[in-house]
Amino acid sequence: MPSPYRALFAAPGSKAFSAAGFIGRLPLSMMGIGVVTMISELTGRYGLAGALSATIALSAALAGPQVSRLVDQYGQRRVLRPATLLSLGAAAVLLFAAHYAWPEWVLFAACVGIGCVPSLGAMIRARWAALYRGTPRLHTAYSFESVVDELCFIFGPIVSIGLSTAWFPEAGPLLAACFLAAGVFWLTSQRATEPAPHPREKTGGGTALRSAGLRVLVGTFVATGAIFGAVDVVTVAFAEERGNKAAASAVLAVYALGSCVAGVVFGLLRFAGAAERRWLLGVCAMAMSMIPLLLVGNLPFLAVALFVAGLSIAPTMITTMSLIEEHVPRAQLTEGMTWVSTGLAVGVAVGSSVAGWVIDAAGARAGYGVPAAAGAVAVAVGFLGYRRLTRPAPGRGGSVGQHGEREERHMA
Repeated sequence: MPSPYRALFAAPGSKAFSAAGFIGRLPLSMMGIGVVTMISELTGRYGLAGALSATIALSAALAGPQVSRLVDQYGQRRVLRPATLLSLGAAAVLLFAAHYAWPEWVLFAACVGIGCVPSLGAMIRARWAALYRGTPRLHTAYSFESVVDELCFIFGPIVSIGLSTAWFPEAGPLLAACFLAAGVFWLTSQRATEPAPHPREKTGGGTALRSAGLRVLVGTFVATGAIFGAVDVVTVAFAEERGNKAAASAVLAVYALGSCVAGVVFGLLRFAGAAERRWLLGVCAMAMSMIPLLLVGNLPFLAVALFVAGLSIAPTMITTMSLIEEHVPRAQLTEGMTWVSTGLAVGVAVGSSVAGWVIDAAGARAGYGVPAAAGAVAVAVGFLGYRRLTRPAPGRGGSVGQHGEREERHMA
């Protein structure tokens, strides 16, 4: 590992909470696809499987920011453990209901409960921020976490689908629940690196979405999530039309690999310019990278195009986390990060649904018009809200070593 990444783990406890975060984040990429595989294996009903997966995603989008808001107020340990127990209990109900063919409403109710799962990515980034706020190492830490996210999305679905198809249908979601329990309870046992809570009476309450800059980031990432959701669905359909549906997982892994590589390199770089300009450039690059997908005619070229498209993802996500630090009060940092994840989740649900409709109506190649359109929307929202991103929250004029140009602007 390059020396800037090694230097991250000089802080006591950093290796342990990072490892716990990796384990606890695997369910994010395992549970939804695991439920789809389990239900399709048990019932053969892909419509029901997709609806249940969407229910989990939308429930998480609604519950996630509220859980993170409580974390900011009361601390990670006091909130994450009961929230995780609720999610695990709901997962147990889902597994029994699927195995014993209980009524469908039980399945949907259980999926709503599973959505209470906490956003471990936000929790880990909040710990890095508490350790390295105001130093160049925070940029490297966010880059490292972006790479961890991509690794979860590369390996998580492979493990979940493989277990459910080769062992027994419930195996994928069951292992995801085990990873969640292990990751959360290991993380919350590490009190020394837990960020200090900010009780509401001291912060004035209210939601982090009061920040105009955060609303711009969330709105843009709804469109970005639509890109991701549409690309996943259309790629599966494209591979099936070419007679090799199983290759879709490998092609999508290449997409994540591109982001992973870019995240590693991006973390080694230091930037002097304002973060919002890099962010807008990243959004534009993501949008433009969707255009070649409209032209590909076979799987090898699609894999190359997706690898190139993936190169813009991690840098944009990393810069987004830096901007959240500037536009959200410190007492609401975890909630602010979770709102961006919520925007992505909503966008994924919308993008996958619209892409499915287009595929049914016009075929897989036409389906790649959906992520291209979503990219155009992301760019439009980014440009319209750009000026709001140049005005940080009061007292948050920039991080030392990350946004040098902004520091000079606000010190002048």
